[in-house]
Amino acid sequence: MFTTLLLQAAVRPDFFIPKNDVVGFTFFVSTFALLAAAAFFLLERNSVPEQWRTSLTVAGIICLIAGVNYFYMRGMYLESHESPTQFRYIDWVLTVPMLCAQFYLLLSSAGAKMSSLWVLIIGAVWMIAFGYLGEISGPGQSVVWGCISTLGYLAVVYEVWFGRLGKLVDQSNSQEVVNAFNYLGYFIIVGWSIYPLGYMMQPGNLLSGLNFDLNLVYNFGDVINKVGFGFVVYSMARSAARRRTAAVAAAPPAQLATV
Repeated sequence: MFTTLLLQAAVRPDFFIPKNDVVGFTFFVSTFALLAAAAFFLLERNSVPEQWRTSLTVAGIICLIAGVNYFYMRGMYLESHESPTQFRYIDWVLTVPMLCAQFYLLLSSAGAKMSSLWVLIIGAVWMIAFGYLGEISGPGQSVVWGCISTLGYLAVVYEVWFGRLGKLVDQSNSQEVVNAFNYLGYFIIVGWSIYPLGYMMQPGNLLSGLNFDLNLVYNFGDVINKVGFGFVVYSMARSAARRRTAAVAAAPPAQLATV
């Protein structure tokens, strides 16, 4: 039966990407990049210290949701050559709050409050919801909705860099947690700047004169940020594991029980 499904899939028109269709190719590459990253993070979950496992699991789920969604978006794009806006925002409204939750998860052992998590989630949902209204409102309205959407983004940035989480991170006794928190903070400043560029390329918006397909921007942005978030967590978790192993190896036998 599985072979039959593969043969049926092989003859579907949306499985064929024309050689000159760069956008269709990026949908294809993004699908496999996200699904491969999801498999990697979930399979590596048990190789990191326990305190990092939830964060790595969340990273895998984020990439899994996005990868499955990209599979459908690729098909929609190749059939209609229109931007799969609704599917893209369904992805974001699920995954962006989870990306933001990583900051809370990193500091949960340091005493992060649930109120900080709610600020991140509400800010992320606000940003995505009003961004979607800007995408579907047509020329002339997207700038207004984009400005309103930015308020949610600023709430996330403030909480991470200047709010309670930004102040709490310095109290962590783990250098890996501090590094991971700061690296992810740079992602939301630099990496997330990709999305406003794509948004402003809509008809009637500030960069619409570039005549550049915004799907290219969004596709690369999703892979860079979602996979990047996960690899930051994974690399810092592995660093923490190596440091702990080295400490255990160097400790005298009488101190092994306390390492």
